[in-house]
Amino acid sequence: MKKFILLFFCFIILVFLIPSFFSSSLLLSRAEEQNNVSSEEEVVTTQEPYDYKQYKTIKLLHKKSGEVEEIELDNYLLGVVSSEMPATFEQEALNAQSLVARTYTLYTIKNSKKHENADICDDSGCCQAWISKEDRLAKWDENLREENWNKIEKAVNTTKGKIITYNGEIIDSFFHSNSGGVTETPVGVWGGTNYPYLQSVETSGEENYSQYSSEVVLSKEEFKNKILEKHQDLNINFEEENCIEITEYTESNRVKTIRVGNINISGVEMRTLLGLRSTNFTFQFEGDNIKFNVIGYGHGVGMSQTGADSMAKQGSNYEEIIKHFYTGVEIVDM
Repeated sequence: MKKFILLFFCFIILVFLIPSFFSSSLLLSRAEEQNNVSSEEEVVTTQEPYDYKQYKTIKLLHKKSGEVEEIELDNYLLGVVSSEMPATFEQEALNAQSLVARTYTLYTIKNSKKHENADICDDSGCCQAWISKEDRLAKWDENLREENWNKIEKAVNTTKGKIITYNGEIIDSFFHSNSGGVTETPVGVWGGTNYPYLQSVETSGEENYSQYSSEVVLSKEEFKNKILEKHQDLNINFEEENCIEITEYTESNRVKTIRVGNINISGVEMRTLLGLRSTNFTFQFEGDNIKFNVIGYGHGVGMSQTGADSMAKQGSNYEEIIKHFYTGVEIVDM
């Protein structure tokens, strides 16, 4: 009988202790899991700023002085964006410009050796325009300085660490002022082979900007002398009806070739010789003068800055702007 009572008490103890043991283990396990989650959350919130790896600093050549300055990449981009695009443009357009500028910078470092002791220069005719913060602020009205600079900083910070790629490779992100409503392909400007991501695309709203149209008026004698500077074998008779004739157009309807008297000149060269804003031009005789009507501003390849601003005003964000002007691209972290 005593043996039976002892076995009964042992059974009762086991019935109560085993659930208690598993319950404690489960609570401990959950507590450990909660601690792990908290640790992971803490890691995320204390994450270090973006690491540019080998591109933390770049060597910038100041063209006028010949000096080379080592400067942090994002500080350099502040000077580029504030120099290349008006701060009055929409924030999303400025964001797009900062992404294009970063991509162009790193593409140039990787693929171009224009400058022996520097990565890039501050000349827009060679690389990208750049201006120091002090000089930029001095050019703005005092009451706009803080607001404008905040927009530039926001643009660079919004796209921090991002570049544009095509098939996994960084792109040559050309840009210009105003496309006149349709961009150009590289082969239409420089010849050679087209880039698949630089196709001709249309953009609405660019006619609302001052960069959209311009004109140049030259006397016949001035025109002739400008051509003679490069082509001394020029022979032209202004009495002939077709003494000047556009003979070929590019895909975007810009002038590819124009005949002047006895010689053929590319639209790009004509633009340079006459100081035209783009190769999208027509001309007409007005007495002893020749008037050139020009649409757009710049070579027309890649992102149009006024086109970007127009798209931003219509509600597009910077990613949509980039993917409009650069076909089939991705925006990725460096």
